[in-house]
Amino acid sequence: MSKNNALSLLVLVLICLFAAPLVQASAQVQSVRIAPASDNTRVVFDLASAPDFKYFTLDKPDRLVIDLSNVRGSPALPASNGQSPLISGIRSSGGQGKMRIVLDLTQTIKPNVFALTPADSFGHRLVVDLPLTASAAASSANASQASRPVATTPANTTPARTPVPASIRAARDIIIAVDAGHGGNDPGSIGPSGTFEKNLTLPLAKALVERFNREPGMKAALVRTGDYYIPVNNRTDIARRLQADLLISVHADAFTSPHPRGAAVWVLSLRRATSEVGRMLEQTERHGELLGGVAEVIKDSANERYLAQTVLDLSMNHSMVTAHQVANQVLSEMGKITTLHKREPQAASLGVLRAPDIPSILVEVGFISNPQEERLLRTPGHQQKLVQSIFNGVRRHFELSPPADSLFAQRRAKEHRVQAGESLSLLAQRYNVSIDELRTHNQLRSDSLRIGQVLRIP
Repeated sequence: MSKNNALSLLVLVLICLFAAPLVQASAQVQSVRIAPASDNTRVVFDLASAPDFKYFTLDKPDRLVIDLSNVRGSPALPASNGQSPLISGIRSSGGQGKMRIVLDLTQTIKPNVFALTPADSFGHRLVVDLPLTASAAASSANASQASRPVATTPANTTPARTPVPASIRAARDIIIAVDAGHGGNDPGSIGPSGTFEKNLTLPLAKALVERFNREPGMKAALVRTGDYYIPVNNRTDIARRLQADLLISVHADAFTSPHPRGAAVWVLSLRRATSEVGRMLEQTERHGELLGGVAEVIKDSANERYLAQTVLDLSMNHSMVTAHQVANQVLSEMGKITTLHKREPQAASLGVLRAPDIPSILVEVGFISNPQEERLLRTPGHQQKLVQSIFNGVRRHFELSPPADSLFAQRRAKEHRVQAGESLSLLAQRYNVSIDELRTHNQLRSDSLRIGQVLRIP
């Protein structure tokens, strides 16, 4: 074979080797699945291969536009499976290897769009998360509640929310975002008997939200509402859209040895927080989210970068101090019902704790890798104790350090520290309330008071 023929054959072989994957790599849409939830809608496009995509939003009317490259065949979409009040329609167009998908939206939404690799029985997927804004979610919930028939429920089956006096109803609720660790194709740690961490964290998170929502002055929402995956970086974004005062991420620990056991609470390390501030300063479009109303004064110019740095540093410092205080209260309460692996808050560069503007804690409820603790974590009784202890710790923190415009702050303004010689009946008479009201409002088990005890006045 001549040198030229050999060279030609080599080129042909290389073309075949590299062209074959290119021909096979087609992002053709095979199915469209829509899954609505109370606070978001997830749209999943099942694809023949990993997608090459870009996306952007338009308004008047609101739309999400997704551009796919390297698409073979017809640009028509298959019929979607499911529907959502956030989506009025899905359409597509394209040609010559391109495809444009347009989601017509019923309100302004900041979508999260990301790709997932094959896992379990699913292939390549392009996922669109459409989070419902806090105000829209409340309106939707109110409308749903108004259309729901009223049912009489025995008092001992559903805990009732304590009525709030009219004089303090105008104060806002403290908002808690509860994140169930892992989910979807990310099972988290797996226990010796096959328990998936994700199957522990979601029920615990749901129970914790339900407990917060029974407390006057507190409102909680789930970061993820079902068994699906949310990238770690998007979880704090969801908490920010909820305008959360605190983010709690629920996890179960694991180790290479089966011996370690016990709960722990993690907070953001200074090194990670500082790097996140630097990263966010580079992403000037996020200043408005982080600075709130101050963003109207601080423009995204290089001359005002140091002012933005100062504001973010103050925000980060407040968040880290608050998170450390919350973590101490939660550990104090958890130590009453379970073993503690670490008695002090632990600092780490964990992704879900990355927001310098939102106080965030990660609660490890125990070691799923410990056979005895794995069994304990699966029992409803222990789960309820864990939920109550986390709730008690968080509530105690906000009782001591409430946001100024919150219902908790107004409650704190009406407190009385017990002095020598004072009794419950005397205080009831002084503040013109009944003894029963004082007893119930302070969850007293007896009428005995101790000097220095702080009572909340209803």
